[in-house]
Amino acid sequence: MRQLKWRIEAALVQALLGFSRLLGPLRASNLGGRVSRFLGPWIPVSRIARRNLELAFPEQTPAWREQVLKDCWDNLGRTMLELPHIAQLPHSAEGPGWEVVGAEHLPSSGRAVLVSAHMANWEVLPLAAARAGLNMGGFYRAPDNPLVDRLLRDMRATEAALPLFPKGSAGARMALKHLSQGGALGVLADQKLNEGLELTFFGHGAMTTSAPAELALRFDCPLIPAQVIRLGPCRFRIVVEPPLPWPKTGDRHQDARLLTIAVNSRIEAWLRERPGQWLWLHRRLQKHYYQRG
Repeated sequence: MRQLKWRIEAALVQALLGFSRLLGPLRASNLGGRVSRFLGPWIPVSRIARRNLELAFPEQTPAWREQVLKDCWDNLGRTMLELPHIAQLPHSAEGPGWEVVGAEHLPSSGRAVLVSAHMANWEVLPLAAARAGLNMGGFYRAPDNPLVDRLLRDMRATEAALPLFPKGSAGARMALKHLSQGGALGVLADQKLNEGLELTFFGHGAMTTSAPAELALRFDCPLIPAQVIRLGPCRFRIVVEPPLPWPKTGDRHQDARLLTIAVNSRIEAWLRERPGQWLWLHRRLQKHYYQRG
């Protein structure tokens, strides 16, 4: 039964990706946004997003938060149907494509840790890295369905031919080897963790990965925030910021903590500027924030 379920799911995903290719990038993005914006707020997981928005923006009205939730779903729907078109998007200042602001902050030597978030369509970041000459690897969480995983991996392999490391101990070892050989590493540092450092996010406790900071310190390479901004359907701007300043406390663990706090601060600032472009649908904060009496 499980094998049959995997085959059906993979066939549906393949059909959806094929339909998106037939539509073209603009129509696919617009259709994904419209459908997801309409249906998403009714899906049970939206309760988590509403709670996140209530905690992050208590000063805002329920109507404002509901609008952000719709924008979040709109962006997610666009992102899903844009996936088959990412590899063909040009580096262009007009129409479907992407542009880079702050490329001078990328190292010429190649070794760096880029830190970003699930904003806009985060899948375009490897394109910019490849264009800049960086051999940037990244972590990924494999779907439970191995057939769907193969489909997505094959599609991503055509985007930038950059290495992908599975989440877990094996992937961590691969990432270490990649950095030791002079490669760059991209990390989406906004996800929920059951371990890491307990820091604050929007003023509330959140377990936060310290991996980007620890890797940058270990390999003595820059830790660079990079924000992806949606300008329109299949249209993006990647803003590369200056490397985060290095703490010099003399304590490696404290330095990693301070750098991680700085990463959280940058991501929070991005979300305050463009809240509708982030994925509010996961339990980013500590578990008790989602338990109502």
